[in-house]
Amino acid sequence: MRPGRRLVAADAVSVSFGPRRIVCLTEEPTETLYALGEQDRIVGISGFTVRPPRARREKPKVSAFTRARIDEILALAPDLVVGFSDIQAGIASELIGRGVEVWISNHRSVDGILDYIRRLGAMVGAGPRAQAWADELARGLDAIAEDAARLPRRPRVYFEEWDEPLITGIRWVAELVRIAGGDDIFPERAADPLAKARILADPGEVVRRAPDIVFGSWCGKKFQPGKVAARPGWDAIPAVRDGELHEIKSPLILQPGPAALTDGVRAIAAHIQDWGRRQG
Repeated sequence: MRPGRRLVAADAVSVSFGPRRIVCLTEEPTETLYALGEQDRIVGISGFTVRPPRARREKPKVSAFTRARIDEILALAPDLVVGFSDIQAGIASELIGRGVEVWISNHRSVDGILDYIRRLGAMVGAGPRAQAWADELARGLDAIAEDAARLPRRPRVYFEEWDEPLITGIRWVAELVRIAGGDDIFPERAADPLAKARILADPGEVVRRAPDIVFGSWCGKKFQPGKVAARPGWDAIPAVRDGELHEIKSPLILQPGPAALTDGVRAIAAHIQDWGRRQG
């Protein structure tokens, strides 16, 4: 039987469908494959992976986000490398040049994350499980939106991905803020996939848009509310005045994978619901 074919009734042994040795250059394919029960296919992961925690104990770490240990990846003999975004184009190009099959996804929306789960599941022969899980995740988002519909009013929300320079939230973050009951104050910037297009040259623009809540998720370092409150003129912002400066841990929200649609959006929703109760 040719490799990759499904088992037929007369076969004495089962042959798995799809790639058997996968290297994950970012966290979301690792979390997705573990959730689908397909973790045995993973032979290498990103050093930034924190979900699920067991992955860090079980799998060798062979990449960061913008760089990778190419020779170590090749030594693992992967039949598929999975990464994310144009930022990893250089890694992908080098691996492709060395004869490795690479899939770089570039999804930036909530619907894109759900579709990503379905596609990755299909690639490893777990299509029905992936579809069922994506449907479950979508129902969870619907439930959060239903709770949000009962808020006395919707808060204006500023989401900050980085502080030096100030970078506003990406599209899936803005969408999750909206699902949770808030309105992102920079919707026009959220639509741009590139971080450089979401840099705020004038911090005073946040003051003028007067957010009720500020969420900080400084990728790779701890959010400091005191530092935010001390910015010149920011004491006029309702969120600063009312102490509504909250950290959302970056592994929960800045990876376009399952974490954002579960713990990430729930963390956002919890703060928005608390804010709503105080408005009541």
